[in-house]
Amino acid sequence: MIDKNEKEYGDEIRKRFGDAVIDASNAKLKGMTAMRHAEIERLTEELNKTLAEAFKTGDPAGQPAQRACALHKEWLCCFWPDGAYNPEAHMALAQGYVDDKRFTAYYDNIAPGVHYF
Repeated sequence: MIDKNEKEYGDEIRKRFGDAVIDASNAKLKGMTAMRHAEIERLTEELNKTLAEAFKTGDPAGQPAQRACALHKEWLCCFWPDGAYNPEAHMALAQGYVDDKRFTAYYDNIAPGVHYF
């Protein structure tokens, strides 16, 4: 996963976030057990399901949407270096989901338009 990510996005993410952050994230991934990886896969499924359900409500302030946000934070913290998470970084990433067609395509596979929601 790390090799694929480095090959596809390495230059871009290292330029944007810096070598230290990316190296710390990669080290976190390398240290993951198979059990932890399976937990993250389950979390990903729960996040995507919750996001789709929240989108159907049309209410980004509603409980399902807030649950999706909390799950997304938990998911991010699985990959981001310890201590790197903050609400501003989360919002900046969310804006990237709107601005970057690669993220838009991923999230719109869950439900068309969900990337903006």
